[in-house]
Amino acid sequence: MFDAAVREGVLRLRRPETRWLSTGWNGGRSRADAAYNVSVPEGFDRTDLGAYRDERLSRAAFKSEGGAGRDGAPPTLFTGVSMDHARGARFGPVVAYATVGLSNPAMLPMDPAGAAGGAPEPDSGAGAATDDPPRPGTVNLVVGTTRRLADGAAANLVAVAAEAKAATLLATAGVPGTTSDAVVVGDDPTGEPAAFSGSATPVGAAARVCVRDAVRAGLRSRYPDGDTPGPAADAEHGVVADDRAEVFEP
Repeated sequence: MFDAAVREGVLRLRRPETRWLSTGWNGGRSRADAAYNVSVPEGFDRTDLGAYRDERLSRAAFKSEGGAGRDGAPPTLFTGVSMDHARGARFGPVVAYATVGLSNPAMLPMDPAGAAGGAPEPDSGAGAATDDPPRPGTVNLVVGTTRRLADGAAANLVAVAAEAKAATLLATAGVPGTTSDAVVVGDDPTGEPAAFSGSATPVGAAARVCVRDAVRAGLRSRYPDGDTPGPAADAEHGVVADDRAEVFEP
C-alpha cells in the first residue's frame, strides 16, 4: 500500500514507481515515488513554485529520500491549511488523504436570481468568478489505489473523488468546495488491472468512502466547533456562479 508521512508542514504519500494524475499546479500525468501536499504560510505570494517545492521537500528531508521518481517532478499541491489537520482514510484497495480549508467557498446556487440555498450574494463578501490567483483556502485530496488503472479509469477517479468531496462538504458545511481545490490520484502500474473506476466498481466505491471519511475528519479537525466560514458566515473570500447560461436542444 501507500506510506504516508508528515514533516515540516509537508504531507508525503509514497509508493515507488507510482503513476500519478494531478489537477494541481504543474499537473497532468507523471511517474514518481511520491506525491506531496505542502502547507504555505499566510500571505504566501511566491510564484516560483517549483523552486519553493524543492526548498520545502529539502527542509523536510523528503527530497533526499528518492521521492522524485524518474520524471524528476513529483505531483505537488499547495494549501493554506496546516498539515496538523491532514486526515487519511483507507478502505479496500484505496487510501485518501485530505486537507480542508473553506475560507474561499465556490457556490453554485440552483436559483441564480435569488442565490438560493443560503449562498452569499456577490456583494456580501463573495465575488463573481475572476482570473485572480486562488486564495489558499483549498480542499486538497491525494488518493492512491493498489489497482492498475486504465487511462480513462484514472481520469474518471479524479471525477469520482471530486464528486465525493462535493457531496460531503454540501452535507456537512453547506458548500461544494472552494475556488482552489485540487485532486491527485495515483495507481500501481504492477497491480491488478481495473478498466473502470465508476461508483459501482470496487475502486470507485472505495474512493468515495475514503474521500468522504477523510474530508469529514479533516473538517472536524480544522473547525472543531463547527464554525465553518461558508455561506452562513458570509465568508470573506469566494465566488458565486450567479449567472444563467443559454439552454437549448442540440
